[in-house]
Amino acid sequence: MNNHIKVIFFGTPQFAVQSLEKLLAAGIQVAAVVTAPDKPGGRGMHLQASAVKQCALKHQIPVFQPTNLKNDQFIEQLRQMKADLQVVIAFRMLPEVVWNMPPLGTINLHASLLPDYRGAAPINWAIINGETETGVSTFLLKHEIDTGDVIYQQKAAIPPEMNAGELHDALMEIGAEVTLKTVLAIASGHYPKMQQGANSNKLAPKIFTPDCTINWDKPGQSVQNLIRGLSPYPGAITYVGKTLVKIYKSRFEPENHHKKTGLLETEPGKNPYMRFTVPDGWIYAEDVQVEGKKRMLVGDLLRGWKPVV
Repeated sequence: MNNHIKVIFFGTPQFAVQSLEKLLAAGIQVAAVVTAPDKPGGRGMHLQASAVKQCALKHQIPVFQPTNLKNDQFIEQLRQMKADLQVVIAFRMLPEVVWNMPPLGTINLHASLLPDYRGAAPINWAIINGETETGVSTFLLKHEIDTGDVIYQQKAAIPPEMNAGELHDALMEIGAEVTLKTVLAIASGHYPKMQQGANSNKLAPKIFTPDCTINWDKPGQSVQNLIRGLSPYPGAITYVGKTLVKIYKSRFEPENHHKKTGLLETEPGKNPYMRFTVPDGWIYAEDVQVEGKKRMLVGDLLRGWKPVV
């Protein structure tokens, strides 16, 4: 196995940590890590290091946290590292002066089967759109985002009840294996490069609040997919009167009821439920968060909360 290659690793969230750990365990020389600046968080709003930074410090790897990726000092620091390859996972867009620097190029791990679901939120949109299969891709960076030559892909099933958080964790594991496979193949000098096909109409743009708002006029399975695709973050939302409710888990039960869509029915008794009408049945909310309260199961919520419709 040829692992004699010097790598600089770019990444920020937990999704990237698994790949970094996998490279280190295989003996890949990670010369430095580039991650986001520390951000305030938690109750005291103290500065918190990214998950990737914490991993790098644990392994005593130098860490760069530039606010400007075109900063001359940062560019010179990268050059001095003399890396053979750069690996980018869940990081912001790089300028050409950065991604074009190492002799073997810069690779990215993306959580979809490219060219499908290019963009910032491929995991969420795959579930929202009702896909039963997705995967990961490694590819070489070039000018247009998520369009470079694909090196490896691996498929992953999306079971009917899986939510975005669970798919995230599954792809994080698969992605780490594919990242290591890609780095080792590049180190050996023998690896495939496949041009991406025609542009896909399946896109994965960043998710904003309007994307999270449930439209009860849509078919029940579509609503169910939206709830799954936004759980646990940012969460699908609806309003009960003027009260915002986030739904993290639900089930769809088809029924011909001829009722107006979006109606809420609750039962706090022995078999509690909170359900909303959709054109072809009911969405039963099971795990929710009402504005001003913590996240809880519907049965617990209904013991002390009466919706004001």
